[in-house]
Amino acid sequence: MKKMKKFIALALAMTMTLTMTACVKKEAAETAAAPADSAAAQEAPKEESAPAEEKADDAAAPAAASDLKVGFIFLHDENSTYDLNFITAAKAACEAAGVEYVLKTGIPEGQECYDAACELADAGCGIVFADSFGHEDYMIEAAKEYPDVQFCHATGTKAHTEGLANYHNAFATIFQGRYLAGIAAGLKLNEMIDKGEITADQAKMGYVGAYTYAEVISGYTSFYLGAKSVCPTVTMEVTFTGSWYDETAEKEGANTLIQDGCVLISQHADSMGAPTACETAGVPDISYNGSTESAAPNTFIVSSRINWEPYFAHIIDCAENGKAIETDWTGDLSTGSVELTSFGAKATAEGTEEAVEKAKAELEAGTLHVFDTKTFTVEGKELTSYEADVDTDADYTPDHEVIKDGYFDESGADFRSAPFFNVQIDGITLLDTAY
Repeated sequence: MKKMKKFIALALAMTMTLTMTACVKKEAAETAAAPADSAAAQEAPKEESAPAEEKADDAAAPAAASDLKVGFIFLHDENSTYDLNFITAAKAACEAAGVEYVLKTGIPEGQECYDAACELADAGCGIVFADSFGHEDYMIEAAKEYPDVQFCHATGTKAHTEGLANYHNAFATIFQGRYLAGIAAGLKLNEMIDKGEITADQAKMGYVGAYTYAEVISGYTSFYLGAKSVCPTVTMEVTFTGSWYDETAEKEGANTLIQDGCVLISQHADSMGAPTACETAGVPDISYNGSTESAAPNTFIVSSRINWEPYFAHIIDCAENGKAIETDWTGDLSTGSVELTSFGAKATAEGTEEAVEKAKAELEAGTLHVFDTKTFTVEGKELTSYEADVDTDADYTPDHEVIKDGYFDESGADFRSAPFFNVQIDGITLLDTAY
């Protein structure tokens, strides 16, 4: 999800409505372009791969049990943990199903995405998938040109309003994973209080965000609420970098928060900047999309991530068996789409794993809701009603009531898959909002 230039008051409580067309592979023609922007990236793994600026075509896994071919478009390459998360899942799902796949890495959020999508369709891919928010408009244009090819896109918001039978959005309830990671953070704060390292009123966390988009707001708010559920005195400051992948800016952001008295740091941005700053300063850290324990062995606690393999397995099954792909698909804890990494060996507070497992079971059972309106206030008042701009029209006009049964129904089954929570709750201070 990347670089949109407006504050997106996204709102979605999702609809799992099925499209009326079976997922089948076909080919089609020509080219066209459409404007868009935004991006997605993350920390670098240890292995070498092609530079993110280059576009690399990587054909693999010739068809074994199926004639289906699946094409994948990635913003960066394996040096970005955001993209590595998708790449690993794509290979695993395709190889398990015995289908051929083609990977295109380093595809910017511009005309290059449209071109790549067309190339994959022309090469016989029955499904084409793209992983970054700013790819969406280009994928939609390609879907219009190739009506017999299924186009699937992560983090997008427009499938339910475009009305194309062959264009689909997907995401997961990662706010639940961030809430669980927040519980781990809150228990660490409690441990620091009990040891006399900080006082209860010094339990201030910092959060390095990328942009003031709904996904980021949803993420840092759910993280904060998880921490608050076990450490009632916690507060949080958030800074934004204006980029999804800027190691220098993210390190500077983390250092600014630490200097301002934040005793634990988390992040939504994509590089190793924040975790390495925390390791240098000896400040506990919660990462995102993958473990950073190898780079921060003394300060890493845990990381939440979306596991995309269940979705890829699902759309492959649809294509092979003539079933429709949902317009919006939302994975969750029960589908294995939302996960936590292993806990850090040195920084995790005692009893954390047990507390997280208990909360996870309650989330899955529906007895616990991340955005329970009784657990937070907005300007000192309980939020009893809220209309969100689920359909993301040009004026960002609120169009759907999203408070349901006493909680904010984020990425639910009623609207769309992508996050839309954009409420600024009490206890969280934004240091800047330029992005």
